[in-house]
Amino acid sequence: MADNPDLDNGLEDATLPPKGAPLEGLRRRGIYLLPNLFTTGVLFCGFYAIVQAMNGRFDTAGIAIFVALVLDGLDGRVARWTKTQSEFGAQYDSIADMVAFGAAPALIAYTWGLKDLGTAGWIGAFIYCAGAGIRLARFNANIGVVDGRYFQGLPSPSGAAVMAGLIWFVTDFGWKASELLWLVGVAWIVAVFTGFTMVSNVPFWSFKEVNWRQRVPLWVILAAVLGYTIVALRPSLVLFAVFLAYALSGYVMWAMGHRVPSVLPEE
Repeated sequence: MADNPDLDNGLEDATLPPKGAPLEGLRRRGIYLLPNLFTTGVLFCGFYAIVQAMNGRFDTAGIAIFVALVLDGLDGRVARWTKTQSEFGAQYDSIADMVAFGAAPALIAYTWGLKDLGTAGWIGAFIYCAGAGIRLARFNANIGVVDGRYFQGLPSPSGAAVMAGLIWFVTDFGWKASELLWLVGVAWIVAVFTGFTMVSNVPFWSFKEVNWRQRVPLWVILAAVLGYTIVALRPSLVLFAVFLAYALSGYVMWAMGHRVPSVLPEE
């Protein structure tokens, strides 16, 4: 999850001319449109979420982050399926992720209520934002190094879903930060917890071992229908609960002795 595990969409790299050659010798190549449209969508959702938070529409801002999460899960896969991977796409994806899953959730939380805590409020928001940035940089550096079955630390899209999901959830239920100071304290704790969890060495299942192309029993489809129904009952509550459970699952795995291997296992 670019922190998407598929940082591979994009643009063919331009070939630099030999040293001393004129700039006209630079080989020009165009971008791959399809995967970069998804990445641009992630960037747009992050920017849109910030604007909506500034206008006090925190529920819309939270929804925008979840839309960005869906688009982020598609761009790399589309690039791989269409064989349009490139280094440019990977870098563009990281920048878009930093906006949508780093800066945007931090600013949403700060604008919603953390600002009422004064210095502690913006420090909590910064801890989250810095955690997301470090997490993305470490993921890029560890591609092909750590075991792909696990994420090292909470993926930044999941961290954003927890942070923005909390604000969406409390807004959807009509709770206001100005009336419930303890709720602002909870948001601060979530921001700090999520920020440190993203840069931790706690293992999180990456779901890469799931074969989405294999045949499954009919009951799996029925279970999916049930899952969609549950989400539809109260999306803000259910989605926040699901991603919070995932954020806590890594600590359960760590307590059970699971660790992220430093190198890929031999085949």
